[in-house]
Amino acid sequence: MTLTLTVSDEVRALVPGFTHVAIEAHGLVNGPSTDASSALLEDAARRLAVRLDGRAPHEDPHMVAWRDTYTAFGSKPSRTRNSAEALAKRALTDAGLPRINVLVDLYNAISVAHLVPVGGEDLDHIRGGMRLVRATGTEDFVTVAGGEEVVEHPDAGEVVWCDEEGVTCRRWNWRQGPRTRLTERTTSAIFLLECLPPMAGAEAEAAGAELVELLEKFSPGARITVR
Repeated sequence: MTLTLTVSDEVRALVPGFTHVAIEAHGLVNGPSTDASSALLEDAARRLAVRLDGRAPHEDPHMVAWRDTYTAFGSKPSRTRNSAEALAKRALTDAGLPRINVLVDLYNAISVAHLVPVGGEDLDHIRGGMRLVRATGTEDFVTVAGGEEVVEHPDAGEVVWCDEEGVTCRRWNWRQGPRTRLTERTTSAIFLLECLPPMAGAEAEAAGAELVELLEKFSPGARITVR
């Protein structure tokens, strides 16, 4: 069954040019990071350095657009960076990108190489469809702090992804909740590549196509749909 994705009219009014590529995949094989997935992250960091050509990640035009968007819904982009900028910043340090698991490594590599926010959600833990909305401030966001499960609430007007159970990602693509994260047990997932002008739709589609190729390589036989 195809997951329903809805972008609210309020979000479209806030950012009329927002587009996304959704990749739904079933029959995935995941596990701990491998030498091959680590190599992809290292190559992504090299591609990023070439792309930036000496600039900081936040100076890239696509990242500028995301910073402007975060400011528009009341978040401080220098404190709560969009996921692509945060990863790019880490990629350029001596420590480099974190190794999480194979599937996360794959989409992180695409995010860094193309400087586009990419997220992955475990379909077995999504309840109903997913919606991108402006929060009322009463929604539940279940996260972990100090090893304990805690419930937070987004700010009123904050852009969030949510399902029928609550918020799955705060501040658009800043912090994902643990409930829907991709784990080593994940076999079905939805991957979202999110872009704003000036990133062209063709560039987002090319990034999505590269992610599909990686998913097919690391999970032979997976059933993948792009929309």
